Amino acid sequence: KSTTMRRICALLLAYCASSSAFVVPTFSSRASTSRYTLKNDDGNNDPNDSIAYITDRRSIFSKASAAAAAATLVTISQPSPAQATITSESTWPLWTALPVAPYSRRRTIRYDIGDGAYAFDQMIGIYYVQVPIRMSVVAVHQNDDTRGLVVYAPIAPTKECLRLMQELIDRHGPVRDIILPSVAVEHKVNSGPFARQFPNANFYVTNKQYAFPLNLPNSFLGLPSWTKPLPRSSSDSGDMWGGDLEHEVVTVKPGIGSMYQDVALYHKQSKTLLVCDAVFGVSGEPPRILTEEEEYTRALLFHARDTKDEIVEDTPENRRKGWRRIVLLFNFFFPGSGRGDLGPGPIAEALKTPAYKDGWGGWKPFSWGDDEVRDFEFFSAGGKPTILPIIQIILSRNPEEVQRWLNIVRTWDFNQVVPMHLDAPLNIGPKEFEETFDGFVKSPNGTNEVRFCDEDVQFLRKAEEGPLQFSVFKTDLGVLRGVQGCNLVSPGKTHGK
Repeated sequence: KSTTMRRICALLLAYCASSSAFVVPTFSSRASTSRYTLKNDDGNNDPNDSIAYITDRRSIFSKASAAAAAATLVTISQPSPAQATITSESTWPLWTALPVAPYSRRRTIRYDIGDGAYAFDQMIGIYYVQVPIRMSVVAVHQNDDTRGLVVYAPIAPTKECLRLMQELIDRHGPVRDIILPSVAVEHKVNSGPFARQFPNANFYVTNKQYAFPLNLPNSFLGLPSWTKPLPRSSSDSGDMWGGDLEHEVVTVKPGIGSMYQDVALYHKQSKTLLVCDAVFGVSGEPPRILTEEEEYTRALLFHARDTKDEIVEDTPENRRKGWRRIVLLFNFFFPGSGRGDLGPGPIAEALKTPAYKDGWGGWKPFSWGDDEVRDFEFFSAGGKPTILPIIQIILSRNPEEVQRWLNIVRTWDFNQVVPMHLDAPLNIGPKEFEETFDGFVKSPNGTNEVRFCDEDVQFLRKAEEGPLQFSVFKTDLGVLRGVQGCNLVSPGKTHGK
């Protein structure tokens, strides 16, 4: 157990580390769309590979996981692409800048979320723990000559994504503004390429973008030369949105060499609040992006297995079963109703079946007990909004700043919230949104409480008390505590069989 704890704490330290960027910059004017070009093995520049190679606390975690898997499962086959409806339009050639699933095969789906408001979903994940990553687009000034679109949290600008964007441009006018609302790599890595597709649009980023070990300027983080810092508040910025939008930035420094930022953007026409990572909600039904493609549905069935070599039938119940497990792993790493074994046992078993149809040799380092459904239902609470535990660890380092942010956001008249991951939209207003943060902002017991079973946050609490204490500041609220113990029983050790 102590060996496993050391392995995962090392990954969590990487997760909380700062960002880094390695680029070969080539500069050109805004009109001709400047770019950063990676060199091929032969030393030649390939325009299809133009991007900054960016990593941050999350990509370090991703690459550490990928490297560990590659080192131990080198002889295990990777899944071959299923021929579903993913076409060449969905191909993203710059996926190597952040080499996580679905790699180059990035389907985009678009759907309406309100009056003049739209969501674009792609997928992101590691080891089949795959969840939606979202871009939102809102229409502004539809009754005057400055009509157009504002893009929030850009995703990979594949041909399919740009075609779906063009349909909105034809309807609402050109892209006026693009906002990068986060310093997290999964959002940052595609924002530069997206902005270069619309060089006449304003491109705003939160003002604490950074790199590690050298804190390089934005131009070396893959961001174009016309990048502008987003003001902290629209109330301090004159009439930058012309009355159609309001925004407020929350900024928390959780530790030395790291930073967290999120932008609340209020679209008045649709009464929609956009946020990046600060809140989310999830139900028991898998998201569309995972169910409309055979290739993506494989993730649900992979995690629905109860034994390593099981071939799971594709049924609605098995899809929901796999989704429950993905969500619990995504949030807690080691949830209370499961057991993880990252030692050599499951790896040795996987090496025996290198041709397993879904790849990884069927590697199964996680097993689940009888309390899995109860665990998920308590966590989900029917889709009620909550905070990712690792994000609460960060935000709880400065509850005063979070309260300042909430004091502004709660004055806006929204009736739905759209996060950039998991379910959307969430049908809540200002009161419910603010209450989501009560576990640490207004904790009656002065504790750092989350709305989950205490067993689920036990691993993160041990990490916070151990290695993470060197990468995050102390807080008077203490470490994470679940709202109650649920008497969850984890299964016995199975070595992946």
